[in-house]
Amino acid sequence: MPDTQEFRDEYARLSELTERGLAEVFPTTEGDPAARVIEAARYSLLAGGKRIRPVLALSVAQMLGCPLGEALPYACAVEMIHTYSLVHDDLPCMDDDDLRRGRPTCHRIYGEGMAVLAGDALLNLAFETLSAAALDTAKGTRSIPGGVEGALTAMKEIADAAGHRGMIGGQAMDIAGEGLGMTNERLVEMHRRKTGALLRAPALAAARLSGAAPGVLDAVDRFASALGLAFQIKDDILDVTAEAGNLGKTPGKDAEAGKTTFVTAHGLPAATEMLAEESRRAVGALEELDSLGYDVEFLKDLVRYQLERGR
Repeated sequence: MPDTQEFRDEYARLSELTERGLAEVFPTTEGDPAARVIEAARYSLLAGGKRIRPVLALSVAQMLGCPLGEALPYACAVEMIHTYSLVHDDLPCMDDDDLRRGRPTCHRIYGEGMAVLAGDALLNLAFETLSAAALDTAKGTRSIPGGVEGALTAMKEIADAAGHRGMIGGQAMDIAGEGLGMTNERLVEMHRRKTGALLRAPALAAARLSGAAPGVLDAVDRFASALGLAFQIKDDILDVTAEAGNLGKTPGKDAEAGKTTFVTAHGLPAATEMLAEESRRAVGALEELDSLGYDVEFLKDLVRYQLERGR
């Protein structure tokens, strides 16, 4: 992480808020005939990880004046969607991986069928959580600056990012392109969907909850879009430079599967420069928000954090 105690403390605070929210939102297994699938879902959801998506949602909400408690259900929902995607990605019919977040993947512990159902449960619970939060806003038991429209639009941002126009569409492009190669344009489009959409969505959802003005929303969008692409480029770099113990998953899987990455397409030096360029774009958008009076220091440090992770 960036070498500032203030950033580390704030990241830890927002991560801990997320961990508490995730632990509370999942149902108890006592006496439940579906206890095994709940156990499998919790195994993956509560395994830790960077939690960058909920941290992003909470930090943008905080910057724009939305209470953290009101933004938390949306932050947790994004993390549930992200975790479900990892559970399914690791299956033998997808990436066939044995390691995730530093421990055996869900299907290695619970079996393939239960892992599929655990992912399904996480996805459905995400939208149960989102709709409950929006309903509470409509009833007046939750209060957000963006009102009911902000709550519903935030939910739509997350739904769009998770669906065929976002993450699932990107995953489909990834599978279809295995062993075939891709143009840079298609590679960028794939990763804006597959990885970038679910990093853009929490920031945009937080802006919607906050009732952000169009100019602010646009700057948040450009920041999060650049951050999302930079995050994927960094992942591609780490896939060829990091060890499993530091990466938390099996390195080198993309190359083995014949997938086009920013490193295989452009080489490591060029990919590193692309990472720096997208990071500059993210910071540039934040500087626009800074000029409007918003405190962007934590988010600037978040950009530096993703640049430095895995070192």
